[in-house]
Amino acid sequence: MSRRTLKLGAVLLGVGGPGQHGTWLDPGIPADASVDIRWYIARARQAEAAKFDLVFIVDSQFITENSPNHYLSRLEPLTLLSAVAVHTSNIGLVGTITTSYNEPFNVARRLSSLDHISSGRAGWNVVTSGDAGTAGNYSRDEHYDYATRYGRALEHIRVAQGLWDSYESDAFPRDKESGVFFDATKQHRLDHKGEYFSVVGPLNLERSPQGQPVIFQAGDSEEGRDLGATVGEVIFTHAATLAQARAFRTEMRERAAAKGRDPETVLTLPGIHVVIAGTDDAARAKEDALLGTKSFDRALKELGRPFGWHDFTQHDLDAPFPDIGDAGQRSFRTQANAIKKLARDNDFTLRQVVEHLTGSARSPFVGSPETVADTIQYWFDEGGFDGINITVNAPAEFALFTDRVLPILRERGVVRSEYESTTLRGNLGLPVPENRHTAARLSVPAS
Repeated sequence: MSRRTLKLGAVLLGVGGPGQHGTWLDPGIPADASVDIRWYIARARQAEAAKFDLVFIVDSQFITENSPNHYLSRLEPLTLLSAVAVHTSNIGLVGTITTSYNEPFNVARRLSSLDHISSGRAGWNVVTSGDAGTAGNYSRDEHYDYATRYGRALEHIRVAQGLWDSYESDAFPRDKESGVFFDATKQHRLDHKGEYFSVVGPLNLERSPQGQPVIFQAGDSEEGRDLGATVGEVIFTHAATLAQARAFRTEMRERAAAKGRDPETVLTLPGIHVVIAGTDDAARAKEDALLGTKSFDRALKELGRPFGWHDFTQHDLDAPFPDIGDAGQRSFRTQANAIKKLARDNDFTLRQVVEHLTGSARSPFVGSPETVADTIQYWFDEGGFDGINITVNAPAEFALFTDRVLPILRERGVVRSEYESTTLRGNLGLPVPENRHTAARLSVPAS
């Protein structure tokens, strides 16, 4: 096996996320998959059998009648992953939690609990909430602006990391012979007072087997990239071409290095869409059929999400793309601005924007098992990514990847044959964070 191996993530989207309008009709997918814990457990075990590094649960806390099917009714991530944890042994468990509408102490406690339940396999996908409507569910009149969202996010993460250091690793001798349960000198208050949070601590949970949960991050704005470079250990992203993927990975590693971090400890895992069939032609025909299941009307309505759920159905489809002012500036601003630029640069009508976005969903990872394996390996070898996230819906389709593509990559040494560790950090090749209090104590010269 090569020293650098491809990392693998499985995104569990039940009855279908954005653009997957007909996914739930597949006979291999239960119509209630998004709320069926048995489905999640089965998919996680399927991924674990294939030696995946992690399963990933996306989340948001605001919906409309036009939200993707999976978003309309789905389980809360950490509750879900705690159930999955007791039915798996090695695979990482990564859940999305917003820093905008949670307190650091609760987040630190919940994630650390998952880390203990799973024996060190927890990961936190940090988001600041792109759906501006979330504010209305948390007693706010409007969502935070970008500067506040990301200022809160960085402080939130730093507080959580401080709380995870509340206990040194040897704080609990639990020695029944001597009657010593814990060493009080190894417990530490946080006493944090910052711009957004004030937290005394300590956390009422000891250090986990992997030290701290792994920090994942996916923001593509300037603020999001800066946050990822500052604290992100795994960066989720999307890239349409190898050039884009390589440029993003290079940028994030350079940003991290400029902040004094080891760039080798910042992994980039884009989401990719694979379509596999016996031949390349058959796979392309299969992709055409999948694209044909997309509904123009649903796509038109979903277009509103990055713009704060602006209602595009009120506009003339064949008129120039409408001027909707600053809609989206407190939602998914980067995505909204990219769509407006697309329309402006190409003089697209609203209809053409929707058709372009729907048609541009074609993937470079389409073909026979050999072709898909070759493409993944080429992007990996050329520095496009450190790993990939595969969306999992129909078990049979996922099996085409695990049973047909991965054996080829495994034979070439691109992916692991066995797990190296029982912790998420261990399998990702990430270091265990040193407890700050242990480090400070050991740095004092003996008298």
